[in-house]
Amino acid sequence: MADEEKISTGRSLKQCCKLHWRGKGTIIIPLVTLPVLFYAFSIQSPEYKCMYLVLNMALFWITECIPLYLTSIFPVVFLPLFSIMSSFDVCQLFFTDTLVMFLGGLIVALAVEYSNLHQRIALGTILLVGCSPRRLHLGLVAVTCFISLWISNSAATAMMCPIVKAVLMEMEAQNIFQVSMTQEEQPMEEGDPPHPSIISMAFYFGIAYAATIGGCGTLIGTGTNLTFKGLYDTRFPNSQEKVDFPKFMMYAIPLVVFVNVILLYFSLQVTHMGLCRPNSNIGQQIKRGSENKDVVKQVVVQRFKELGPMTCHEIQVAILFVFMILLLFFKKPGFVMGWGDFLNAKAIGSSTPVMLSVVLLFALPTQYTFFKYCCGKAPFTGRTMDACLSWVYIQKHTPWGLCFLLGGGFALAEGSKRSGMAKMLGEKMSFIKSLPTFATIGVCILISLFCTAFASNVAICNILIPIFSEMAISIKTHPLLLTLPSALAISTAYHLPVSTPPNAIICGYAFIKTKYLAIAGILPTIWSFLLLWVNALTLGYVVYPGTKKFPDDL
Repeated sequence: MADEEKISTGRSLKQCCKLHWRGKGTIIIPLVTLPVLFYAFSIQSPEYKCMYLVLNMALFWITECIPLYLTSIFPVVFLPLFSIMSSFDVCQLFFTDTLVMFLGGLIVALAVEYSNLHQRIALGTILLVGCSPRRLHLGLVAVTCFISLWISNSAATAMMCPIVKAVLMEMEAQNIFQVSMTQEEQPMEEGDPPHPSIISMAFYFGIAYAATIGGCGTLIGTGTNLTFKGLYDTRFPNSQEKVDFPKFMMYAIPLVVFVNVILLYFSLQVTHMGLCRPNSNIGQQIKRGSENKDVVKQVVVQRFKELGPMTCHEIQVAILFVFMILLLFFKKPGFVMGWGDFLNAKAIGSSTPVMLSVVLLFALPTQYTFFKYCCGKAPFTGRTMDACLSWVYIQKHTPWGLCFLLGGGFALAEGSKRSGMAKMLGEKMSFIKSLPTFATIGVCILISLFCTAFASNVAICNILIPIFSEMAISIKTHPLLLTLPSALAISTAYHLPVSTPPNAIICGYAFIKTKYLAIAGILPTIWSFLLLWVNALTLGYVVYPGTKKFPDDL
């Protein structure tokens, strides 16, 4: 009887740990890191106070003991309590130009979904690249990467998410593969949304990572590139090697973008879609999809015909989307004078053209039949015209928590800067001075890849690039050799939702758990590190020949 009670107690404890691990983790994590806080107060060090906050937020983001979005609010509470920043300064970082541009990009992407334009694009993409799962995956990755060259990676990902969803739904409708995991594969609590299957995650990871890689190709592809250009131009105004639009593309696109996205595709094919494993369960599903591609094509053609010609609603949304891209591209492209140069380029941020497109979406009607009524050619409809986008739809479908997630990253980075933690970490890196140049570049890339995993890439750029700039001067190396590959490395974040907006978007949109994202990002991170390193030591000297020696004009 006693043995039965022991077994029963053991099972109860096991069940308790299994079901209530979040509550235990919420208590254990701050206690484990508490010695850092005690040490900080004992020496009155704001640097270590901030480090305590960074450690806790990183662990909570990784484990998800509490929601990601709630963890992102920690800086609002603890930075003022630790006397690092005022509440006013912290809260301002939760509604910056970058965040507003991100939100606007999401709204424009929702307009694409609201108009049903994404269905047309999805079916058109299937017909263009072919109906086998592997070719579909390649097509979506390539399209996302190309789009992300010209608009922000967050906007590109947000636009592609409904397209991927429509493609996956079509695959499931034809019994090619399951879109969601079963209860046995991934136990779910009551009320939780279904988690995507391994194959579905390959599609979502593909567009998020492709958007991240594509954003590295141009100065306007991501805010990190623009931040780097601003930091470099401000610190080295007399430098002969300028960070301009054409040179940046020549430096980044061949290896960092083109080769990287090809390696990304094959990596996901191997890890998530059964490539080289034809007898596996996933491999059999993909094979079945390839064998049934003709049947699928017939169905897709029929579905595409059912959509009919493009409606006025779809045409307007498509025009406004292209209009937004052109405004972003020609605001200050670098190789020609942009429209921002004629107005006030310093005052006009990227959020302005994006939000102009959003305003027009709410202002323009879905159709213009009222002109016929005004001219007496049609009867009065008796109802108001709908706009191209509904605010009710926006309220329901916008992942508002992402704004807190990114804002928390900005606040954490600013707190690291003001507390002196960033400077302290920079001084700890003095050992790099004794390394040869090629090794120093590799170390800087590794540090950038590590740091950007735990906070916003724009924020990490603001912290690391000044540190690497001063380090380059102290070791008599051209700053561009260290800072440019590091800036690109900061953008290539694949492991956590907080690392970069594309990761956060797919996790929020498709309900992907952080552990799957963290594992999937291992191979892309390795490829990115190697390509960035090789690129800096080869193509970097070709595009920027002045970096071969330390300049006298810095």
